Amino acid sequence: MEKEQKEEILEEQKEEKGEPEKPTPAPNKEENKCSKEECHNKEKKEHHSKKEAKLKEEIKKLEDINKELTEKVKLAQAELINYRRRKEEELESKLKYANQDLITELIQIADNFERAIKLDDNDLTDELSKFLAGFKMMYATLMDILKKFGVEEINRVGEKFNPNEEEALMTDCIEDMEDDVVIEVLLKGYKLKGRVIRPASVKVNQK
Repeated sequence: MEKEQKEEILEEQKEEKGEPEKPTPAPNKEENKCSKEECHNKEKKEHHSKKEAKLKEEIKKLEDINKELTEKVKLAQAELINYRRRKEEELESKLKYANQDLITELIQIADNFERAIKLDDNDLTDELSKFLAGFKMMYATLMDILKKFGVEEINRVGEKFNPNEEEALMTDCIEDMEDDVVIEVLLKGYKLKGRVIRPASVKVNQK
């Protein structure tokens, strides 16, 4: 009780003397200001970070689209190049063998000439011999013309039978000859600039 009374007396004395009460410290405005700026800067950084991340995502999408379109363009260009090459090869082949049908017909004429000049003219009269000599000259001229256009004979007597260039019509058995060797050409075959336009009809050895 005495303590309380002393405190009351001291308070009364202070009031009588007019001693001002200690003011409550005001909040530091500078500190509040700094806090607000920090918060603002933090929000600004977060906003920029989100914006930057979004831009990076959009850039990545655009790069992927660009890459995809570039691949499609390259593929289209490759297909166009292949298409042009095929067309050029087809055109070149057509031009190269454009006269194949005509040459096939001329070959048949050559066959008839060959049959005629195979006749033995020893027993023929002079008039027929001269006629046959004319045939031989025409046959030689025809063959020269065919050669100029890239025609070559298929004549592989004594070589192994080649099914890509020959057709076996007959077989024979010769002991001192190997199997599948061409013995005789029954009908000549022909190639036009490397392409077989008629296989040779041959006789093949078979033991």
